[in-house]
Amino acid sequence: MKSRVLIVDDDEGVRALYQTELSQAGYEVQAVDSGAAAVSIVENEKFDVIVLDIEMPDMSGIEALSHLRRICPETPVILNTAYNTYKQDFQSWLADAYLMKSSDLEPLKEQIRKLVNRGEQLSRK
Repeated sequence: MKSRVLIVDDDEGVRALYQTELSQAGYEVQAVDSGAAAVSIVENEKFDVIVLDIEMPDMSGIEALSHLRRICPETPVILNTAYNTYKQDFQSWLADAYLMKSSDLEPLKEQIRKLVNRGEQLSRK
């Protein structure tokens, strides 16, 4: 069974790129355009990793992260942003990883692999 990744980003181009790249890497990928949509979808569906943008118009990724932690505390979350300043925000420490957006998606793919593998190891125990 494929690992499921939820992409949360208000930029349509980023969503499309990540969806294509991660699908080609063997993941089942779903993408939404807002923090509110992410909160809504995780109430009904389970994901192995959530990739969450921070700067979004309706609900910031930091706000969404708080909601996601209450709804699905076991699901790893990667904050993926163009802004390094949020790394110092203590609320961002709730995330499992903090990555800067880049045209090179290898660091993101590697972090997803690590978190999926960690989840699989924990579920076997």
